[in-house]
Amino acid sequence: MKRFLKTLVVIGFSISITSCEDILAEDISNDIIQIIYPTEGVVIESNVVTFQWNELKGADDYRVQVYNMNQVKVHDTLVNRTTVSLPLSEGDYQWRVRGENNAYQSTYSLSIYFEVNESLDLTNQQVLLASPVTNFVTNQNNFTLSWDVLSAADSYTIEIVNNSLGGTIVYQQSDLTVTSLTLNNTIITQDGNYTWKVKGVNTTSQTSFSSRNFSIDTVNPNQPQNSLPANNATFNTNQNVNFSWTIPADSGVVQSSISYTIEIASDNAFTTIIQTSNATGTTFSQSFTTAGEYFWRVKARDAAGNIGISSTSFKFTIN
Repeated sequence: MKRFLKTLVVIGFSISITSCEDILAEDISNDIIQIIYPTEGVVIESNVVTFQWNELKGADDYRVQVYNMNQVKVHDTLVNRTTVSLPLSEGDYQWRVRGENNAYQSTYSLSIYFEVNESLDLTNQQVLLASPVTNFVTNQNNFTLSWDVLSAADSYTIEIVNNSLGGTIVYQQSDLTVTSLTLNNTIITQDGNYTWKVKGVNTTSQTSFSSRNFSIDTVNPNQPQNSLPANNATFNTNQNVNFSWTIPADSGVVQSSISYTIEIASDNAFTTIIQTSNATGTTFSQSFTTAGEYFWRVKARDAAGNIGISSTSFKFTIN
């Protein structure tokens, strides 16, 4: 009977949470968003279309769908703002948008037809950068920058700026007829935060620069220092053991984010590692079901892939 009542309480609690979420979320099921741009029949002289609509009260996000004239969906994008820019090749399209929250979805707006015309005028067009992703972090300087073909461009101009040196241009090349550039140690000579920029050019016009950031970090993280459990600490089986450590501040030009690997072994030389765990912070906890002597250490790894020296191992005993 007690178990039955407990089950009812849990079910009731779950229902109440769900009900509260529904109550807190405004019912937008019958609402329709008013579109601002592009409107019916608009011809857009660009390879990127900026969609805009009015804010819908009660909506947390907006889903934008774009179809070509064969009713093939080419974009289905969820954003938390009332505008989004999407790349589109030349052709005829229709688009619609709806609002969403954690419990409801509005009715889609009526489909709006528009046309994309990639003219020879590059003024309102954009170079679409392909890779690497923005804010890319690496410990290598020999990766490739690439971008999509812009049909009206005869060539491309690329610039690479070292932001860690106050925005110094470290590489510049114009009249590129390819859509990629492979970096090497003559272009990128030191660690730093960089911006790479590309624009398309033809005989009568040019685009603005499209840009992304990347970082080069070749400095290993510092060696962590074990804090808890203290060396030679003793615990009982099934008792929660809390691990913690500290690490000196990164001394490199780029301080990329650090994660940790905790190793637990049955010997001080770590020839038999019985468990490896990952942590994003400087703490970790677990219990042990088997009595015996254990050794633990931790090492740091940064977002660029650099791995530091493991901490000095500490011993603990499970009785």
